[in-house]
Amino acid sequence: MVARGLAPDFTPAALAELHAIHAPAAGADTATRDLRHLPWCSIDNDDSRDLDQLSVAEALPDGAAKVLVAIADVSALVPQRSALDGHARQNTTSVYTVAQIFPMLPEKLSTDLTSLNFDEDRVAVVIEMVFSAEGVLQRSDVYQARVHNRAKLAYNSVAPWLEGKGPVPPAISAVPGLDENLRLQDRVTQSLRALRHERGALSFETVEARPSFAGDTLKDIEAVKTNRAKHLIEDLMVAANGVTAQFLAAKKFPSIRRVVRTPKHWDRMVELAAERGATLPAQPDAKALENFLVQSKAADRLHFPDLSLSVIKLMGAGEYALELPGGNSAGHFGLAVRDYAHSTAPNRRFPDLITQRLLKAALAGAAPPYASEELAALACHCTAQEDAAKKVERQVGKSAAAMVLHSRIGEQFDAVITGASDKGTWVRVFNPPVEGKLDGGHEGRKVGDRVRVQLMRTDVERGFIDFRGVR
Repeated sequence: MVARGLAPDFTPAALAELHAIHAPAAGADTATRDLRHLPWCSIDNDDSRDLDQLSVAEALPDGAAKVLVAIADVSALVPQRSALDGHARQNTTSVYTVAQIFPMLPEKLSTDLTSLNFDEDRVAVVIEMVFSAEGVLQRSDVYQARVHNRAKLAYNSVAPWLEGKGPVPPAISAVPGLDENLRLQDRVTQSLRALRHERGALSFETVEARPSFAGDTLKDIEAVKTNRAKHLIEDLMVAANGVTAQFLAAKKFPSIRRVVRTPKHWDRMVELAAERGATLPAQPDAKALENFLVQSKAADRLHFPDLSLSVIKLMGAGEYALELPGGNSAGHFGLAVRDYAHSTAPNRRFPDLITQRLLKAALAGAAPPYASEELAALACHCTAQEDAAKKVERQVGKSAAAMVLHSRIGEQFDAVITGASDKGTWVRVFNPPVEGKLDGGHEGRKVGDRVRVQLMRTDVERGFIDFRGVR
């Protein structure tokens, strides 16, 4: 972390500020609605403790629905230019390594006083959205409100229930009407997802590699796939981030947008499609790419995550960019949305904390708390630091993978090419789902090609895993 410009530890000044904070933000009574009676719930990973958002829905006539997303009020306890803000500004994100989590804000805040914890009253920034039965946004609003998390839920238990493959989680049964409310949220987000994909949003299905421990001992690297509960939250967050961007634009405020520009390596995507008997146009076309992805998933669901990974790598990384009032955002190619401002995770992403400060200033009728020049510099800084954090996470993850694979040197694996440049060629093996460098036997190989490889060596300290192509 230090080598990449990230601070693993909080400064004495930040810890002194933290020591002086003893309670959650009280909120201004004159500007805060009381929505604690609603059946709010959080859905996150099983081990998540920094709860940034809650959601709830209300059925309206003609199949329409009102959905509320509550975002943790972090800026109330982390003033701009404070020492705590300085640490968050330096790292810009929480760093989640296999070995340890390095939170952007101290755990006393991120997992307690600014977290929307179960059975606790909190002040939040609420994004209200009304959708038609078809998933079209009809109207929206942003305001502050008091909320109360009535159920802390996890993706892995909610998803089987939503899909009709598992029992209702006890935490849902314990709250009257929550099961029906979650069914409504699911129906709304299914419509939102379908509408975005009609407009060219891309259907990816990637495999997340997560470590498996027995106590403190690393045992294996396991594949974790997405599910319906994750989609529910993802689609609500995409919608909320869009409303946030539109709200700031309507108030003539600058903002930081999350953008994914037109793919630079479209020509290789055309080749990938051709290798699978499909045709993509010569110029980037999101709808055509989405049709190819949908057809590929239907034809070969087993290997679709590998194709997804190849396309994601070829698309290139997202970035943060300044959006001035009246500007024309580059948009998010993968999500098929033009207005997209990260706002839903202020405990663990600095751009979201910046956006929250902008939102609260706009609600108060105050001037923007950041000058446009500062926002432009922060956007570049956040992009660079996010990249640095991902490199740290990957490096530690590779050390974990090297540790798991050390006893399997000499074995052969099925793999897919995930990177090919002058710096080298990289592959991801399927079981366990880990990535390594391909030394030899890769001449003429391109991203997306499937190969058979043999594990040659590992270096746990440096996180090196070296394979050799065998065919």
